[in-house]
Order: sequence, then structure tokens, then C-alpha cells
Amino acid sequence: MEAKNNYELFEFAYFPKYHQNIEDLANISDKEEWDFGNPVQKRYSILKNYLEYTFRRLKLEKKIAYTDDKKHACFNTGLVTTNLEEIFAFFEINKNTNKQPYFFRAFHKKSHNELLIRFGENLPDTANYFENPADLIFNPRCELIPDLDHIIRDNKNRFPNFLKNQPESELRMRLQGAIDEIKKRVRTNYKLAIPQYYNNRIQLLLPLYLTPGSPIPDLALAVYKINEKTYAAKLALP
Repeated sequence: MEAKNNYELFEFAYFPKYHQNIEDLANISDKEEWDFGNPVQKRYSILKNYLEYTFRRLKLEKKIAYTDDKKHACFNTGLVTTNLEEIFAFFEINKNTNKQPYFFRAFHKKSHNELLIRFGENLPDTANYFENPADLIFNPRCELIPDLDHIIRDNKNRFPNFLKNQPESELRMRLQGAIDEIKKRVRTNYKLAIPQYYNNRIQLLLPLYLTPGSPIPDLALAVYKINEKTYAAKLALP
């Protein structure tokens, strides 16, 4: 079984054939691209991260279901089959008391007989990441305050190659210009701001164009609300 550093899911349950289990989930769920790029051998990196962070959110929301005797557990993966049937992760108590409390059995469709017998109408709901839909849309009326010094010093290796050896004053000017430009662009196209869930809150990713004339953004500025009138930004992703 491969290493799983800091994965809360694997503190909860033992997966004897983890990669095979993930591949099974990919095969029964509606088709998605679960790898970065086009690897020769599928690793399902995106799906593995998705499942881990879904589990964390469900644990926080207390949406992991248990049978009355605690011998079985399940959670809603948030994924569906091609026929839009929900898919659940199903566990039984781990008989090896020196390991994790539960043992992974299978990913089951909602209609699977074992799920219905154990949980009946008490199957858990999907994770909920936001209460206010407005959190998913960048509000151009709010002030955006980026920590430019922090972004530059901690993320300099993520800048385009032609800027990496430039003085910080040049990077600051380029970065501020790119931020001013995207603030104008997002006023007319709110879809430019992509929501993501991170550290138990919603962030918005704003594309930053630092290479002159390039249609491809160089960085994604992660912004988050600190109050109803202000966004902050301390991180730029590649």
C-alpha cells in the first residue's frame, strides 16, 4: 500500500488495495479526467485528493453514517454513476484492533443491497461547502488587498522564467499591474474567478497574466473574504 502522508481518511480506515480501490471508483463513476496531464499510467491523483478532502469536510459536518452497533460505516462520495446514481464508500469495523478503526470494503451505488440492508433510509448526504451562493462569485465592489511582499518572496519560483531574476521592485510592479487588470476583467466576466475550497473556507482563484501578449495566465491569485467589504490575498499558485 502506497504512502499516504497526512491523509485523515487513512487514519479512519485501512485500505488493503488502495490504488485498485480508487481505480474501481473511477470506473463506476461518471467519466472525468482524474490525472494531471496525460500520464502513461493512470495514477488518479485528482481523484485521490478529491476523496481525501471530501472525507475531511464530511467529518467536519458530521455526515459519516454508522450503524447502531457501529460495526459498519459509510459516506457519500459526492460522485455519481453515468445514470446519476450516488456512490458511497462502505466500511466495516476493523478486526485488527492495532490498526485503523474501520476496514474499507467497497464503493457501492446507492441501490446496492448491502447499503440498503445496513443503512436503509439513513444514507448520508453529500458535503456542503458553502451557505451563501454569493461566496462563489467575486464582488468587484469589494476592496482587494494583496500582500505583495509575501506573494513575491514566498512564490518567486512560480513566476515566469524571464521574471525570476528581476529585482523585487520589477516583480511588484508587474504583479500589481496584473492584479489591476484582472479586477477590471472580472467585472465583465465573473466566470474568470474560479472558486475552490481550502482550509475550511471558500477561496476564489483569479488568473494573472504576467507575460506580455500571452493568452495563458502565469499565476492564479488565491483571494478570500475577511469581511463583507474586503478580500485579502497572500498566495499565488502556478
